Amino acid sequence: MSSQIEAVSETGLDALTAVVLEGLSRPQKALPAWLFYDERGSQFFEQITSLPEYYLTRTERSILARHAPALPAHLGAKVTVAELGAGSAAKTGLLLKEFVAHQGSTLYQPIDISPTALEEAATSLADKVPGVDVESQVANYITDPYTLRRPQDHAILALYIGSSIGNFPPDEARAILSTLRGHLELGDSLLLGVDLAPGRRKSIDILLAAYDDAAGVTAAFNKNMLMRLNRETGANFDTDAFAHRAQWNAEASRIEMHLESLQAQTVQIGGESISFVRGETIHTENSHKFRENDILSLLRSSGFEIDQMMHDDDERFAVVLANTAQLENVDSAQVSLSSRHSE
Repeated sequence: MSSQIEAVSETGLDALTAVVLEGLSRPQKALPAWLFYDERGSQFFEQITSLPEYYLTRTERSILARHAPALPAHLGAKVTVAELGAGSAAKTGLLLKEFVAHQGSTLYQPIDISPTALEEAATSLADKVPGVDVESQVANYITDPYTLRRPQDHAILALYIGSSIGNFPPDEARAILSTLRGHLELGDSLLLGVDLAPGRRKSIDILLAAYDDAAGVTAAFNKNMLMRLNRETGANFDTDAFAHRAQWNAEASRIEMHLESLQAQTVQIGGESISFVRGETIHTENSHKFRENDILSLLRSSGFEIDQMMHDDDERFAVVLANTAQLENVDSAQVSLSSRHSE
């Protein structure tokens, strides 16, 4: 996504500079993760998704490919597919092909902050999946209102895949899903992609490698944030004086990305001086990893119940199908990965 900063703060600094100064003034310096996604940062992320260490994208795609053929019949009713943070909708085409084959055509409603990504998705789907009617909405689904259109006699299948839910703390994740639930009715469904916490088959080392690859692409992606600030705010970060760090926070069940200052230094930004001691870090991203009880709790507290939990054989990633049936009908005790293992 691209930054569109128009507001002016009370101090006279532009809004971007104000946000950055606030984050760098905290005891634990921090920058918002949306700063990653300028044009160059988006290119870096596309490279990351193809890296051998970054299992998330290809694993989720394999789960969707395995289960997509059975999904239309399982849901029963005709559906319109809506997607939060759709981006280029690369994996979504797997699902849309099955719904078109099952019901003749389908309405796809992608919601994303990037007009460019939505245009690319619409063009690509028109070529690859005839029978899909695309109605895009440019919106930040976290802060902006959005709508979902329901064709007559259709249910809605909402997609929130790509493990995006993991980038938010639990209260914000619940708020996102609760808002989505407010657009849905009984009989509608949600398909949610979640990255799983380390466990019997998934080591912490596998998880760390996904965020600190041998080729250094993730490091370049992280440090590109500083280059963006130099360009857009006039800051004077020396990117060689910072190093990429990824670490596992077991208590919070999340991967954290940081930029570590390799020396004592002072950075100028917006007329202010920000001092760093050697070893001090800027916290740039969280990626929460879920245990099965976390998934159940998140969905139930947001107005959903689990229908199916699908995952890869190594139990690294899960795609969860949830529905909006009455919550009092949920058996809250037993939803396990083993009982939902893919055939």
